Amino acid sequence: MHLLFYRLRPDVRAVCHAHPPIATGFAVAGSALNEAILPEVDVALPEIPLAPYGAPGTGELCQSLEPFVAGYDAVLLQNHGVVTCGQDLATAYQRLETVEQFARILLAAHSLGQPRALSGANLLKLIATKQLYGASRRAD
Repeated sequence: MHLLFYRLRPDVRAVCHAHPPIATGFAVAGSALNEAILPEVDVALPEIPLAPYGAPGTGELCQSLEPFVAGYDAVLLQNHGVVTCGQDLATAYQRLETVEQFARILLAAHSLGQPRALSGANLLKLIATKQLYGASRRAD
């Protein structure tokens, strides 16, 4: 799995894989973390998709992950955990922490009712800000 990122993403020099409890709960529930709720998360990781299940330690896992590697810096692994990448270990690790923190906040928001997504106008402002400051890329 780590080698897949290094092979397909020349910009990646570090990969983190873990099983943080709340983010893994979303992965087990089959839910991607793709709600535009928090501007600071959307700037860092605009979407955290869910890769289909692949048995750990097998080529099946890499096959399920491969379509996401080029366009995302963080991916939930269905019924497994999370994988993140970055230009260095600190960035990859920070992205892992961001995924778990976002999952915690989203779980709390769902328990309190329906999370309120950012409006289309606010998303456009956020996209303009990301372009201005060269923030994280997103597969569109």
